[in-house]
Amino acid sequence: MADPLQRYRDKRDFSATPEPQGGQHQGEALPFVIQKHAARALHYDFRLALDGTLKSWAVPKGPSLDPHERRMAVEVEDHPLDYARFEGTIPAGHYGAGQVIVWDRGTWQPEGDARAGLAAGKLKFRLQGQKLGGRWTLVRMRGRGSERQTPWLLIKEHDDAARPAAEYSVTEAEPGSVISDAVIAAPAKTTKPARKKSAPAPAAKVAAKSAVPLPDTLAPQLATLVDGVPTEGDWLYEMKFDGYRLLARIEAGEVKLFTRNGHDWTAKLRALAKELASLGLHKAWLDGEIVVLDAQGVPSFQRLQNVFEQRRTQDIVYYLFDAPFLQGEDLRPLPLRVRRQRLRDALEAAGDPPHLRFSEDFAVDAAQLLHTACQMRMEGVIGKRADAAYASGRQRSWIKLKCQQRQEFVIGGWTDPQGSRTGLGALLLGVHDAAGALHYAGNVGTGFNQQSLADLSRQLKAIAADAPPFKGLPRGIKGHWVQPRLIAEVSFAEWTKDGRVRQAVFHGLRTDKKPEAIGRERAVPAPGPAPAARKRTQAASARPADRLSSGPPPGPPPGLPPGLRLTHASRVIDAASGTTKQQLAEYMHRAATRLLPHLRGRPVSLVRAPAGVAGELFFQKHDSGKIKGLRQLDPAFDPDHAPLMEVATRTALLNAVQMNVIEFHTWNATTRAIDQPDRMTFDLDPGEGVAWPQIAEGAQLVKALLDELGLRALLKTSGGKGLHVVVPFKPSLGWDAVKALSQQIVQHLARTLPDRFVAKSGPRNRVGKIFVDYLRNGRGATTVAAWSTRARPGLGISVPVGWDELPQLTGGAHFHIGNIDARLQAPDAWAGEASAAARQTLRNAMRILDFVPPA
Repeated sequence: MADPLQRYRDKRDFSATPEPQGGQHQGEALPFVIQKHAARALHYDFRLALDGTLKSWAVPKGPSLDPHERRMAVEVEDHPLDYARFEGTIPAGHYGAGQVIVWDRGTWQPEGDARAGLAAGKLKFRLQGQKLGGRWTLVRMRGRGSERQTPWLLIKEHDDAARPAAEYSVTEAEPGSVISDAVIAAPAKTTKPARKKSAPAPAAKVAAKSAVPLPDTLAPQLATLVDGVPTEGDWLYEMKFDGYRLLARIEAGEVKLFTRNGHDWTAKLRALAKELASLGLHKAWLDGEIVVLDAQGVPSFQRLQNVFEQRRTQDIVYYLFDAPFLQGEDLRPLPLRVRRQRLRDALEAAGDPPHLRFSEDFAVDAAQLLHTACQMRMEGVIGKRADAAYASGRQRSWIKLKCQQRQEFVIGGWTDPQGSRTGLGALLLGVHDAAGALHYAGNVGTGFNQQSLADLSRQLKAIAADAPPFKGLPRGIKGHWVQPRLIAEVSFAEWTKDGRVRQAVFHGLRTDKKPEAIGRERAVPAPGPAPAARKRTQAASARPADRLSSGPPPGPPPGLPPGLRLTHASRVIDAASGTTKQQLAEYMHRAATRLLPHLRGRPVSLVRAPAGVAGELFFQKHDSGKIKGLRQLDPAFDPDHAPLMEVATRTALLNAVQMNVIEFHTWNATTRAIDQPDRMTFDLDPGEGVAWPQIAEGAQLVKALLDELGLRALLKTSGGKGLHVVVPFKPSLGWDAVKALSQQIVQHLARTLPDRFVAKSGPRNRVGKIFVDYLRNGRGATTVAAWSTRARPGLGISVPVGWDELPQLTGGAHFHIGNIDARLQAPDAWAGEASAAARQTLRNAMRILDFVPPA
């Protein structure tokens, strides 16, 4: 087996240098060290102990506590473990000559599998040092094979240890050694004689030598409207954003931003250009769409227009979905799947800048995704052939499926306002035919507010014309005419036989397209075998936005598995949100991949609401035989009663909804070890007079105590008033011991902060305070499962969240049936966290609390 320290030893003469040769064994704790090193250039050597050596990176600028500052970290040879204590001077003429001090040291803890993270090029970890703490990430940059040493980025994550660079620099504030207080300065610069043999060119220059010339302009690929979901081919599906198409050209640090028609918008989007420059790409064309998100995280075309009018473009988010050119390489001939992976890697390597986002694709049924998009008030779905090259212009390898009819129209005139309205009555719309003639296409008189009416009136009067711009204007159409320069974005119910739009709604003006390019958009047949298959697909996806409003059509309810019989599907079960039984079932169907992992392998209790949320609720703990698909558990788990239940499949989940189940609650133990819990749950239950900010702050205080006990905790909303703090661990203690330990933790918290917390239940005990409920940790006690709805007005949903998301939450029911779909499309906040936390033990916490398990 190769010696991992051979490279380290080959570079050094140990008869002359004081550096250690190595040989110390690693204990259970994982140490880290950062050594400040005044070699030819002052830098910081960042080292993590793993597998008997110190994995090492040279960080030229040193670490930063600002998550927005991503520091270059060049991978170097492994060092021996005893190097972590080394301070001294490496003699001149030897490798790394110069003074070395231990700038910081402590222990580190990987999040997930450290070896897998290093191999994959993304290592997340926590530091507990004398200067540095909290969560960090090392991300490997995609090299081109010419680098002698692999470049990475060292990034501070957003947490309590983060600090803005403008306020604090840890390297400047604490320059000295944590061992000796020694301070070193940057070495004096010396002039070296020219070398006879030229040094290898830097990686960027080598790459540039073989790079193709970057074109000055690039026409984007455009999608074709189709009438249904493709039935053949390998397709990727993305959400269709309600924004402006934008292409970014990056070369030698200079960024230029262009609309789909080639207009330069760089001056309008300076903040976005600056963020793109931070990606560190030397030659690239990136393709995407800019949007502004509303309070629910959904793109809003009106808000996008407003930020341009108000010149507040810092709120714009750029969703990137393709990379025709990247790092000087022309990727257009490559398959889409390859181009998108290269793009994703580039964004991750830059630490996922806040206003640059990768447009995710979804491996789900296209008709189901379209339905979800429509419920989220998105425009629709874009489908792309995974194996297709990038080709400018409108192509069949990119398709669009829309939630409703919506397109651009040229404004040819306007009518007078009626009644109390001011400015204008309606806009007169037109589209061009194949010969370029503009034809009247109806009018739009809704979708305006007072501000937009005033703005439109002013712009229209500035381009007034004496004659209508329409060819063959029908008789009876009267109005004030304008030059056909402005473009309106309009949604509508349908086209009439005479070519006019019905039930039109105005969404805003578009400035990113040319008026002469606006024609009637017609859907073409979807790719794949046509006649019968296409008719079925069209029927399945027709008018998806209206599916849930008119009751179930004949046959299985739309959006649900075939064969599921849902009775009284159109009955409203929650008046506050207007949710029907069918809508609840469709949510459970969409959320099953998230919800079922929290139900499988655990006894479950059900909350049923036969008369809806406002009616009487029934709590069911044992199987009555009425819900098909439930798994009956071992009778020994709860003797003298009907068997306990497990919900392990999508069928059982949806059959439970058919039997009016709204909530799913689970035990804190699995069926594999029913007498040994594998988690503790702390339910933050606010008393009278406790506002949400106090609850959020209370959760942070609970986390701080658990951190002191060495326990990693997870967070989720309760779907009701409070929050749930969950502590997974390796099963080792019985129910009584775990409950007693959780009680001791809560009592310690209440003693330490008596003005905030109480350890006794009951309304009178917790007025103005938070009861941290530990009673859910006893045998047979349950807590609502993550992703379950709650039988309360509004149908709140218990959702896993990251601790960094806590400041953005508005309450325990922040997520509910009306906004949950956007969250379902986001990454799981507990991914990686839960599995890592489940490996922890309770030993350290028991030792700190002097806890003795009950006999």
